[in-house]
Amino acid sequence: MGSLSLPFTNPDELEEQNDPSKSNLDQTHLLNLFKSQQKYLNHFFQNLDLSQTLAFTQTLLNSKGTIFFSGVGKSGFVAQKISQTLISLGIKSGFLSPVDALHGDIGILSSDDVLVMFSKSGNSEELLKLVPCAKTKGVYLISVTSVSPNGLMGLCDLNVHLPLERELCPFDLAPVTSTAIQMVFGDTVAIALMGARNLSKEQYAANHPAGRIGKSLIFKVKDLMKRKEELPVCREQDLIMDQLVELTSKGCGCLLVIDDDYHLLGTFTDGDLRRTLKASGEGIFKLSVGDMCNRNPRTIDPEAMAVEAMKKMESLPSPVQFLPVINDDKVLIGIVTLHGLVSAGL
Repeated sequence: MGSLSLPFTNPDELEEQNDPSKSNLDQTHLLNLFKSQQKYLNHFFQNLDLSQTLAFTQTLLNSKGTIFFSGVGKSGFVAQKISQTLISLGIKSGFLSPVDALHGDIGILSSDDVLVMFSKSGNSEELLKLVPCAKTKGVYLISVTSVSPNGLMGLCDLNVHLPLERELCPFDLAPVTSTAIQMVFGDTVAIALMGARNLSKEQYAANHPAGRIGKSLIFKVKDLMKRKEELPVCREQDLIMDQLVELTSKGCGCLLVIDDDYHLLGTFTDGDLRRTLKASGEGIFKLSVGDMCNRNPRTIDPEAMAVEAMKKMESLPSPVQFLPVINDDKVLIGIVTLHGLVSAGL
């Protein structure tokens, strides 16, 4: 019996091949990979069956129950992400693990629900086992696959084919292009549902209260302004030098000049202080705040959106760091600062 001869490999050469520090990235190869991925994605866009896509989207739109997504491996991660996207749009959705479903989680399904199963091959054993169990619940079943024919197609109520030319992987194995088109498909349908349901910007923001988008559409000036004892107020007859502590201690970088009825008369900033000191020298000791204050400062209403206040601060002719907040009677009720808005996440 003959022996199998193996080519000799120098251990030093083998170690060098496996050493990442000795590897070189080919810029041309990297660019070609991106071009290839673009080509494969274009194949998807050019060959997608719009009638299937429309039927799929309409089914989700008409769903009276919860839209569940399922998948195995990388397709499972995509299914989870698309479910989360729908939830963020106020659509009842969830991810159902096909493995956990067979160990009790399938109890969450009802006849009003839709179950969307993402699978490149459509032959995932876990999903094929899930189908008959889900059918007993009366769930509407949809498969989203890229290989045709496949096992799921003959078992589901609706099938969507995602055209896949090939994976970007040189072995055509690693699911990188297939998952990319799954994500593009699912998220695009989600935005279509967003439009069909007439979701407003304010409704979207209400679902993202901790994010910058939500804060910009939820917070009003009155929610973020400083009030009462936090305000650096003074009278116009007060000497500038007597108000230095008030100017610096409240963290606003300004003085708010008011009359006895708390009407705003003007503002005096730390920048005004430097300019006055430079121009007047020792004469500053005799000047009142009213002599040097800005009698026409930018102001804002307490009911205005906080993001509007930020835009107003940054507007021409020059940006400012604060806005006095006044009511319809020009009575000072607060101050909003750029630092405060940024700290709030705007």
